[in-house]
Amino acid sequence: MYQQQHALVAQSLGAPREVISLHFGPQDQGQKIYLQAGLHADEHPGMLVLHHLKSRLLELEAAGRLTGEVVLVPIANPIGLGNYVFGRQLGRFELSSRENFNRHYLDLAELVREQVASQLGSNAAANVALIRRCIGERLQAIEPRTELESLRLTLMALACAADYVLDVHCDSDAMVHLYVHSKQQAQGRVLAGYTGAHATLHATEQGGNSFDEAFTSVWATLQQAFPQHPIPMATFAATVELRGINDVSHELARADAEALLAYLGHLGLVTGEVPAVPAPVCEPTPLSGVEVLNAPHAGVVAYRAPIGSWVEPGTALADVIDPLSGRVSTLTSGIAGMFYARLIERFTEANTELTFVAGREPLRQGCLLGA
Repeated sequence: MYQQQHALVAQSLGAPREVISLHFGPQDQGQKIYLQAGLHADEHPGMLVLHHLKSRLLELEAAGRLTGEVVLVPIANPIGLGNYVFGRQLGRFELSSRENFNRHYLDLAELVREQVASQLGSNAAANVALIRRCIGERLQAIEPRTELESLRLTLMALACAADYVLDVHCDSDAMVHLYVHSKQQAQGRVLAGYTGAHATLHATEQGGNSFDEAFTSVWATLQQAFPQHPIPMATFAATVELRGINDVSHELARADAEALLAYLGHLGLVTGEVPAVPAPVCEPTPLSGVEVLNAPHAGVVAYRAPIGSWVEPGTALADVIDPLSGRVSTLTSGIAGMFYARLIERFTEANTELTFVAGREPLRQGCLLGA
């Protein structure tokens, strides 16, 4: 293993920060996978998983069992890591700009479209190499103006040449679930099998330009722009939501690290016996098919159905109780689907999103991700 330090632009005086990447296995041979955790810095399960994955990768590297490069960034967001307000870490938004750390990534297709237009040919592998080289060159040429811009550029530069990109997050209170591109549902199904995901949510456009989407939309967009040239979906990228914010334990993290290693073995990045792909808990469903129920008024939240359960129309998911007036409002599922996530707080303001059920039919349009 070798370690790299990537300095960020200093936003103020006396407070420089850096991203640290860990590199395992042979470079420029075979495939490459990039995994990061903590882009939302108050989401901690993935950080512990990559800690345990690092130990296992060191063992495999020493045994000569890695056939390609594995890049880990266990702390993807040193800016958000220090965002403590009155003792509580707020790592989802950059406090200065108020921007979500997992939104507003560059449109890579737009970045290289003109540059590659005259160089694309009839060889798909050569086209992929060309596009990746141009992306890397253009990212390196951009001069960031802010610390947040330099963070985004640093992470994109580390991931842009990877065949697989896994951005590890967690939800508020949830089962494991994935976000994938609609053209990569079959690959998402494999990852879901190894990770035990209870929902695999697919979309051609999630909205918000999140990190994982940047590395799939580039190929889909260039396919549309240059239909006369063979351009595959060369990068499989996914957001992996590792349960909820309180699901941080060595037992879970070790199991998740082993699941990711089995996935790497399936991809051919680790030699040796590969566990068969487990049957996924659920088949991929459209991200637009997620039914989100909001609190009709403020009050105490009492959930009535467990996450990880299949619900039918009319299933009671939660009660919102106003202890002053005695008003009780019951949220019931309007669809059949997997109740995969809910808000962990047990007191809510009016109109807060509380429950999330993954259904089979589209329900929503526009931006499909929350703030």
